Parts: sequence; C-alpha cells; structure tokens
Amino acid sequence: MVRDQSKPSRSEITQQLIGPGCPFEIEEVIISGRPVRTWKRCLPSIRALWEHSRAYADRDYLVYENERLSYEDAFQKSVSLAHELVTHFGIKKGDRVAIAMRNYPEWPISFWAAASIGAIVVPLNAWWQSEELAYGLDDSGSSLLIADEARAELVAPALAERPSLREILVARPHSALPPGCQPYPEASLSPEAALPPVILGPEDEATLFYTSGTTGRPKGALGTHRNLCNNVVSSEFANAYKKLRQGLALDTPNKSTDPPPPFHALISVPFFHVTGCHGTLATHTAGGNKLVMMHKWDPERALDLIECEKINGFGGVPSMVWQVLESPSFKTRDTSSLTTVSYGGAPAAPELVRRIVDEFGEHSASQGYGMTETSSMTTVITGEDYEKNPDSIGPPVPVCEVKVVDQEGRTLSPGETGELCIYGPNLVKRYWNKPEATAETFVDGWCHSGDIAKIDEEGLVFLVDRAKDMVIRGGENIYCVEVENMLFSHPDVMDAAVVGIPERILGEEVGAAVQIRPGKQLSEAILRQYMKNHLAAYKVPIRILIGRDPLPRNANGKILKTEIKRRLTDPV
Repeated sequence: MVRDQSKPSRSEITQQLIGPGCPFEIEEVIISGRPVRTWKRCLPSIRALWEHSRAYADRDYLVYENERLSYEDAFQKSVSLAHELVTHFGIKKGDRVAIAMRNYPEWPISFWAAASIGAIVVPLNAWWQSEELAYGLDDSGSSLLIADEARAELVAPALAERPSLREILVARPHSALPPGCQPYPEASLSPEAALPPVILGPEDEATLFYTSGTTGRPKGALGTHRNLCNNVVSSEFANAYKKLRQGLALDTPNKSTDPPPPFHALISVPFFHVTGCHGTLATHTAGGNKLVMMHKWDPERALDLIECEKINGFGGVPSMVWQVLESPSFKTRDTSSLTTVSYGGAPAAPELVRRIVDEFGEHSASQGYGMTETSSMTTVITGEDYEKNPDSIGPPVPVCEVKVVDQEGRTLSPGETGELCIYGPNLVKRYWNKPEATAETFVDGWCHSGDIAKIDEEGLVFLVDRAKDMVIRGGENIYCVEVENMLFSHPDVMDAAVVGIPERILGEEVGAAVQIRPGKQLSEAILRQYMKNHLAAYKVPIRILIGRDPLPRNANGKILKTEIKRRLTDPV
C-alpha cells in the first residue's frame, strides 16, 4: 500500500467509496413497501456468500485445538450435511433448524448447510439451561436441533414433549446417546457434489436470533439473507474507510493473481450472537480469513493462540480486551502480529482506547454498535476518528440512518438527548409470533433501540444511557425483569428488584435486593443456588441484599433502582 501525502476528510472519503461506480456504490430498493438504501454489490443470499468462499479453497478456514479445516474441507462437509437435512430429515425452505452448541467447527458448518437450503437457522444460547432451551425450541417450532453433547443432554429428556422437533443431531458425543438423538453425520459425498437446489432471494427469511424481552421471555428476531449479507459489506466498507482515512490506498489486486493474504482472526465471541455470526463468522468467511476458535474464553489461552497462530485481530466485548491487556504474562508475550482490536456489545471506557493504542499502535482500535434487531453493525468508529472521539460509537454506516427522538416521537436536534432510532437494510423483519412487541419496537420502518443517545453536528453518535431495564455483563444482555421474575418465583420472596452493578472488566454485574415473606428465613447462598438451577450462570446476581423491610419506592409505587444500586455498591 502507498501512503498519500494528504488525508481527505470523513465526508470526502465516504463519497470516494459510495458514489456511482465506486467500490461501495449504494442503490435504493423497496423493502416491505418502503425505499431503503442498500449496498449495490451485496450478495443475494447466504448461500451465495458460502459458495463465494470456495475461491479460498486451499486456505485454512477453521482452527480448533489440533484440528484444522480448509475452506474446501468445510464446504464439502456442509454439502454433505445439507443433503442429509433434505433427504433424511425432510427439511425444506422455511423450516426452522436450531443450533445449540459451543464454538465447535460443526457450528459454522451447520449454519452454512442449513441456511444454504433455505432453512431458518435458530441459534440458541449455549449458556441457557433446559427450561430456556425448551422455550426457544417451542417458540420457534424448530424441526431439528443440532447440538453438542452437553446441550443435547439438557433437551433430550423432554424430547417427547416437543412435537415439532423430529430429531437431535449430536456433535462430538462421548457417551451413549439418549433416545431421539443420533450422531452428527460424517461427510459422505464426493468432492464434486453441489448443494441441494433451492431458490433464495434477499428478503427470504434466514435466521431467528433470540434476544431478551421486557416481558421476561426472549423474543425471536426474524432476519433475512439481506440482513447478513448487508453486514458483510458494511464491515468491508469500514475497513476500506479506515485505510483511506490513514492516507493509504486501497488494495487493487490484479485478477490474474491471488487475492490478498488472509487475515488471522481469533474468535472469542459465541457464534449464537449476531456479533459472532453476522459480525465475525460471515465477514471473515467472505474475506477468506482464518478463524481460530476457542472452546471457551480464557485470556491466557488467547495469548497462546495469538503467538502460535500469528493472530492479526481479536476483540469481542471490551471485557475480553481488558483481560488480555491485564494478563500477568502480557508483557512477555509476542503480540507483534496484532494490528486490529475491535469490539462492541457493551460500554467501553475511553481509557481502553488509549491502552490499545499504547500497546498495538495507532489506528488499531475500533468499536461498532448494533443490536440483534439491527443484524449487528449500525455504527462503527475506527482509527484516528476513534482515538479523537473515544466516547463515541461512531457515525452510521452509509446505508443506515439514525435519529434521536423524544417521548412523543419527535426528531430532536443535534446535541439533544433522546431515544436512538435506526432505519436501513439491516433491520430484521419482525419478532417471531409477537405482533405487539413488533409494533412497539418497529414504528414506520424505524427500529426504536431503547438506548438513550445524542448525535453531534458531525453525525457522531454518543450513547448516554439505556431506556430498557437491562444489564449488559461482558456483552451479554440481561433484562432485569427476567431475573426478577425468577426471584419472585421463589416461595419465600415477596418483593424483588434487579440492577446493574458497575464492574471495571465486565462493564456490569447483576445485583439484586429482595424482601422476604414474614416468618420466612432465606440466605443469599440458598437463593443464588435456586436461581442457578433455572437461569444461565451469567444472569445470577453476584450479590443479593435480603431484608424484611419494603423496598424503596416513589410516590407512584415504582421501585427506586438508583437507591437499590447505591445500597449494593456502598462499601460494607
């Protein structure tokens, strides 16, 4: 790459990239009866994206422990599984296929296989317990579950109660499988075999990601093929913008030569989130990059992999970056291959940007903002823009529009604080089987995020607070009402309130205060164990104040959560 002598402005760079005939040209299409700006060169389907990846056939694709799959290896496995899904299990376009497993190589292979035959992929949270998994399967009406052994054991005992669920395919079983389960199929077709035929378009339904809901039950956000493919191009735009902002020229390889060398990415976030699937898996697959996977997040293991696999980029959520930077062994590790540290999903302190720049050099930090409902990326800020504005989440990518509105829905002026609303080709179609929630969140084509923000004169977005009653712990969204409902379900609890407790690494932890019923005895340890039996571990409060007095409320009867938080955070 050649360094230019001058650096154009943000708006000039954007116009160089999105104008007619430019690499990221924008066109207008009609989606659900409304005009929407979208990337002109966006691929039409997830299947098309996966077939495009065969251009990188001999490259390393998935690295897990001692396993290493090339792009061609993974493609052939997906083709074999796709045929198995169609011929043996009768999966057809529009059927729901759930995936519940840790980040094993079988996760992306299953995703590409199911999406490529037109199934709606339902990624279920691998941290969920049996009740939560059962809800996701029942609500989605999934016909098939592809799971690892631990998740299969949670679901299999109640398989007979799931009439829509035909079978459970179990990846990496180590013991005898229960009834209704069978081993994940091995690749059995010739290398020349193609994916089963199906016609797919941009607006066809493709994914059903569950996000916590204010009713205490998760909501399934129904995404399209366009949603995922749009996010890939948005990510590519952000990378191209970053280069031009640095005064560098874009790569323009000759078609007769090999494509640019692959980027080596450490996958530290779960694929069952849109950040892991749309923002990480899809974008790196489209670029022919190497994905180095971890069984579970561990900063020391991450540093091992950064060294031995020559990782170029890692991130996930801010807490993971902090844990790497503050590892006792960090200064003794070879991290010279790292050029990019990107994250999102949780608040990031400006201090983190400075630490990243100090350790990995200028232009190395980037942050994105999005939601399950926006199919990952909506805004992004990178390089010197981020270093100069470390408290911003950036401007929207050019195909997205953002605005801030007051409680009456009126658009506010720059600098005024209100609810952030989003419009663009990244918005999901609706919530699955929840028309009232859909109507509340999606108004006249705009997604009401529930986040309180302001937008400055230059279009930079700054998050101020969250309107939704939610805790974000290390990138995991935890709606307080869900945890409160579980507290209320204990027979000795009369009243309960859940709040976020500030925590430097994770951003927030879950805290609670409860009022117990007269004459009852209840300890924090017993109540925490009760909750662990019903909720994923990350949702269980780390501290619970237990008392007999009523919880503090205002004149309208609303619990004063600021007072609860003060009590939980005051020194003992």
